[in-house]
Amino acid sequence: MDNKLTRKELPDVMTVKHVQQFLGIGRRQSYEMMENPPFNVVRIGKIYKISKVSFLRWLDGEDRE
Repeated sequence: MDNKLTRKELPDVMTVKHVQQFLGIGRRQSYEMMENPPFNVVRIGKIYKISKVSFLRWLDGEDRE
């Protein structure tokens, strides 16, 4: 995947596509991660919204609040 995002490019409210691009993983892996996410996720219908702050805390190994 050539479209890797940097921390600064991530929006405050991310989608699964943002997670996929940032981590450089596939679509399937991204959606599997949403089944039991290690960071805060809100599901609205079929759409997942992810807090950038929560995601980066998880990535940096900080505890969830």
